[in-house]
Parts: sequence; structure tokens; C-alpha cells
Amino acid sequence: MIELLVRGLTLGLNAGLSPGPLQTYVIQTSLLLGWRRSLIVALSPLITDIPIIVLIVFVLAQFPPAFIQIIRIAGGVFLLYLAWNTWKDIQRGVRIGAVQAGSAPTSQRTVLLRAVQMNYLSPGPYIFWGTINGPLLIQGLNQSLLHGLGFLLGFYGMFLSLMCGLILLTDRLRTLSDRANRVILVGLALVLAVFGLSLIVQGITA
Repeated sequence: MIELLVRGLTLGLNAGLSPGPLQTYVIQTSLLLGWRRSLIVALSPLITDIPIIVLIVFVLAQFPPAFIQIIRIAGGVFLLYLAWNTWKDIQRGVRIGAVQAGSAPTSQRTVLLRAVQMNYLSPGPYIFWGTINGPLLIQGLNQSLLHGLGFLLGFYGMFLSLMCGLILLTDRLRTLSDRANRVILVGLALVLAVFGLSLIVQGITA
């Protein structure tokens, strides 16, 4: 069980430190809304991964390549939509101080919904659970329920801790000037757009 727990911790560390759309979105929402209203984004994988685990690990022994291609294209389009929304916020002159005062244009429920949609439309969780985490989870469950739970505890304990740490770290940037924060937001919008275009290209050419 210790071995599976360590594997879960290692994979959670890798997933948390690897740059991706979720990490970019976490930084964006923390910068705009502050850490208290953004921590819920870090919990979004717990909402989305359960049905993905059931679908990939216990239903589809081997998902068809076309399925992942469709997910890539849909996820790419959604990331472009998020990038466009960020750009519109910048154009409207959203101020970090105003958001902190409670006049944020985006509700906490909307932020969570967007994170959930992004996770469902990202090929990463499907590939990750279909090729890496899934087999390890099944290996643990074949030994006992506690072994399987130990693996999940290690993975999500590390991954969610890193997401929360990223939110708290980003919250410190809110003390910068409005100009500096706008530059950061522009950069995040570009990163989301690049991720989105990359997924669309992969979905079309794969």
C-alpha cells in the first residue's frame, strides 16, 4: 500500500507542476477574484474525474482514437472561448481592486462551471486515466479497496495541494499595479489561446 501511495504522490506532483489549461485558469481566476473565491476551482477535478474514471477505467477498456480527437477539438474551441472572455474583461478595463471589493463580473458558480467544462473537454484526464493512473488504480483495487483508496489519496492529496498553493501564491500578485495585472491577464489569455489552437490542430491532424 505504501508503494501505491508513493506512486500517487509522485503522479500528483507531476500533474500539479506540469503547465496546462487548468493551471492557467487557476492563475487567472485567483488574480481576478482572490484566493477565497478561487479555491473552489482547485476542487473541480474531484467533480469531473469521478465519471471520467468510471468511463475510462471500468467501461472502456480501450477508447477509440476518434473519441480523443473529438475531445481535443471541442476542448480547443472552449479554451479559445475562455481566452476571448479574458480579453473582453481586459478591454472593459476590469480592475483587480474593484474585483476584490465584490464587483466581479463573474460569479463563483460560473467560475466553477467553466472549470468543470474545461476539464470535461480536455483530453488530458481521459488519456491520463486511460494509460497511467487507471492501470495503477486497478492494480490497487485488485489487492484491496484500501490499496486503491491509498493511491487516490496520494494522487489527489498532492495534486489539490499544489493547486491550492498556486492559488495562494497568485493571490499575492494582486498587490501589483493595475497595469502589471493587465499585462499578466493578457499573457494568460494568450496562453489559453495557444493551448486551444494546439488542441484543435492535434485533433484535426492526429
